Amino acid sequence: MLDIAFAKPALPKAGGLVLLLAEEAAPTGLAATLDAAMEGGLVRALEAAGFKGRKGQSTTLWAPAPGIGKLLVLGMGKEGGAAAAEKLGGAAAAAMASEVTAMIAADGLPAAEAASVAMGAALRHYRFDRYRTTEKAEDKPKLSKLTVATGEGTAAKAAWAPMKAVVEGVFLARDLVSEPPNVLNPVEFAKRCEALSSLGLEVDVLGVKEMRKLGMGALLGVAQGSINEPRLVVMRWNGLSKGKKASNPVCFIGKGVTFDTGGISIKPAGGMEDMKWDMAGAGTVAGLMAALAGRKAKVDAVGLLGLVENMPGHNAQRPGDVVTSASGQTIEVINTDAEGRLVLADVIHYAIEKYDPKFMVDLATLTGAIIVALGHEHAGLFANDDELAARIVAAGQATGEACWRMPLGDAYDKQIKSDIADMKNVGGGRAGGSITAAQFIQRFVQKKPWAHLDIAGTAWSSKDAPTTPKGATAFGVRLLDRMVAEHYEG
Repeated sequence: MLDIAFAKPALPKAGGLVLLLAEEAAPTGLAATLDAAMEGGLVRALEAAGFKGRKGQSTTLWAPAPGIGKLLVLGMGKEGGAAAAEKLGGAAAAAMASEVTAMIAADGLPAAEAASVAMGAALRHYRFDRYRTTEKAEDKPKLSKLTVATGEGTAAKAAWAPMKAVVEGVFLARDLVSEPPNVLNPVEFAKRCEALSSLGLEVDVLGVKEMRKLGMGALLGVAQGSINEPRLVVMRWNGLSKGKKASNPVCFIGKGVTFDTGGISIKPAGGMEDMKWDMAGAGTVAGLMAALAGRKAKVDAVGLLGLVENMPGHNAQRPGDVVTSASGQTIEVINTDAEGRLVLADVIHYAIEKYDPKFMVDLATLTGAIIVALGHEHAGLFANDDELAARIVAAGQATGEACWRMPLGDAYDKQIKSDIADMKNVGGGRAGGSITAAQFIQRFVQKKPWAHLDIAGTAWSSKDAPTTPKGATAFGVRLLDRMVAEHYEG
């Protein structure tokens, strides 16, 4: 992670400098100090560039004063708040990538927003380069230390501490989702989760023998075509009970298909490499649990990951098979590429029977249909509880991880009626595919407060965003951490 420090406002002796200027406002604070050092040159340069401080405006000056190699001036516009501050921090980090050190002048912002600038910069600075061995030095980002200049350093540091834990959770999720599938199979994924015990998480891993004893025929059916054995990972954070047995924890469940060929119902070759991130729901839950533990959240929480690989091996599940889930309900498998809901069915049942959770939120890259409906701008939200749904939507708006609530209903549920089993795993054609998938999952929640986030369109980005570089987004970590912080910490 980018090394971030907070310091009293003073012009840096080396590196880059970022100034944040409000719309139609004269330079103040550190900006005014620099203008004086430049004998009015800063104001003249901004006037010549037509810089008005509007949102999205930027101007770059090179070597404007001794020691300062690059000066970036960013317009703040008239919008304030944490979200705007994060975007400014992200823009600053991206622009200063060629500098070894940089300073952001946040002396005109409240302490919490100064910390948000740091958070945006840290999030944007992420890079997954574990497998780059021949990259030229000049092509690598150089920025290693960022100083946020603020007159409220103590308060800003205090605000930054829990944010840093969340950023680390985001980075864990991004790392997991970015890993190639020949490295991150279910067994390896489980091992990485076990390493999180260093944060104070209690981690248990169930193998094939334990899952078979629990009757998890739906999950095991998905995994049976692969040489890589499945795993069920359970992570517990007892932030309230503190050693005592936790009761009614909040519960998060992730689909973890470490690679999805589609099984016997095999996918087209084009773009199949993207299916390495069909475990993004599980990656998000792992990152969320690390964030909660890292910031010592005062909540009892449990995260469960159903980890499988869906392959067309000699023993692979066939279209037409009937499997018995852990709940005892039977499922006719019409399409082996509708596998994530089978995994979730058994994990959700286990969560209810074992932990009696206050509520459940599952996350899954479940359907291409949700991308058709919502593109890459919103995750699809399905829920049987209005309050839970409203809290998720609000947290998504606050963190920039937007969710759009989708319908559920009997008309959709009838589409998964099977002629020979309790249900089939797909509906009747392409129409409403994300909805019938959610209806399938709902059959296993036993009327517990539940929400399902279909993150197929938001788990991976093909372009850079203000605080998220191209690639794995870790969508859901910040959203759910915010929801817990605002509503469930006691």
